Amino acid sequence: MTDTTIDRVQTARLDYVPLQAKFPRNDGIIPMSLRVVHFVLPGGVDDPSAPSGGNAYDRRICLDLPGFGWEVRGHAVAGDWPRPDDAARGELARTLRELPDGSVVLLDGLVACGVPEIVVPETQRLRMAVLVHLPLGDETGLDPAVAAELDAREREVLRAVPAVIATSDWAVRRLVAHHGLIPDRVHVAAPGADIAPIAPGTDGVSRLLCVAAVTPRKGQHRLVEALAEVRDLPWSCALVGSLTQDPEYVAHLRSLIREHGLEDRLELTGPQSGAALDASYAAADLMVLTSYAETYGMAVTEALARGIPVLATDVGGLPEAVGRAPDGGVPGILVPPEDPAAIAAELRGWFGEPEVRRRLKAAARARRAALGGWAGTAQSLAAVLRRLPTDPTDPRRAA
Repeated sequence: MTDTTIDRVQTARLDYVPLQAKFPRNDGIIPMSLRVVHFVLPGGVDDPSAPSGGNAYDRRICLDLPGFGWEVRGHAVAGDWPRPDDAARGELARTLRELPDGSVVLLDGLVACGVPEIVVPETQRLRMAVLVHLPLGDETGLDPAVAAELDAREREVLRAVPAVIATSDWAVRRLVAHHGLIPDRVHVAAPGADIAPIAPGTDGVSRLLCVAAVTPRKGQHRLVEALAEVRDLPWSCALVGSLTQDPEYVAHLRSLIREHGLEDRLELTGPQSGAALDASYAAADLMVLTSYAETYGMAVTEALARGIPVLATDVGGLPEAVGRAPDGGVPGILVPPEDPAAIAAELRGWFGEPEVRRRLKAAARARRAALGGWAGTAQSLAAVLRRLPTDPTDPRRAA
C-alpha cells in the first residue's frame, strides 16, 4: 500500500480500532471545509499480526483528525524502517517528490528519522511535522554503532523540520535535551484512551496480563524471572503481543519459561485484537509491563480504562501513563527496570496485602473516569499542523 486516503484506513481492520473511533468527534460538529494533511506512515500500519502502540496511534489519528478540520491522505510506505533498503528509500523519495509545493505533511518518525538525505531536502518546499513515537536510538538491543548512527540521523531530521510532536511530556523533554531542539518547536500530543466496561477480573488477584510485543525492549524476560521467584503464589499470566518481531528473543523467552518450569502458568498468546483482546483485559486482575524504554505506554491506559491496576517499570513516560486519580491516588506500582527482585517483592505485596489491592483498584477506577480521550490527541495535533509556517524556506522555522 503506497498511496491511500482516509477511507482506506477506515475500512482496514476496523475491529482492530475501537468501533466508536469510526466517526470523527468534535462535539458532533464536522467542519464544512477540510484542509489536507499528507500522513506518511510505515507500510504495516494496519497489519493486525504486528500490532504496536505507534501503529494504533497513527490509525486513530487518521480517524479523528477530520473532526478538527483536517482531511488525512495516508501514504503508507513499505520497508524495514528505520533502516530501509533501496526500494523503500526510492518509494519514500517518490512519495514526497510528488506532493505539491507547500503541502502539509505529517511523517511518522519511524519512516522519517532514519533517512535525512531524503527528508531534509524536502523541508525546503513542504510544510513538515514529524511524529516521534520512540527515539530511534532508544530501541533495546541495537549495536552501539548502529544506535549512534540512527541517533545522528534522527537529530538531523528533527533539527530541519519546523515541528516535532512527541507522545508525552517526558518525551518532549528528552528530545529537546538530547537533540538540542528549540523547545517551542516540540509539542506533546499524548495518546487518548477509550473508556471500556470495568474488567471483572478472575478472582481479584491472581490473573496477570502483559500486553506488549515480545521484544527485548519490553523486558518480558525480567517478568519471567520475577514470576519464578514467586512460583509459590497462585498466579497465572498471559503475554499478549507479536511473536514475530524478534524470533531469537522469543525463542530465548520460551527457553527461560521451560527452565523455570512455568509452561502451565505463563502463556504466550501472540497478538490479539477486537473481542479476543477485550476478553484478555476482562479476565485481568493486574496489568504488568516491564519495559526498558517507553515514551508513554498505551497498554497502561488501556488497562486503566477498564479499572485494572498496573505494575510497571519506572521508565520514560510510563509514570505519566499511570498518572494519578483526581484524589491523588496512584493506580499502579512503579519499579526500577532490570530488577526482577523488586517486581517479585511488589507481587508478594499485591497477593498478600488486601488493603494494597483495595487501594490500587479504587485509584484505577477513579483514574479511569479521568482519562483523556482521543479527541484531545487529535485536537493537539491539529493545532500543531495549523501553526506550521506557510513559507517552508523561512529560516526561523527549523526545530
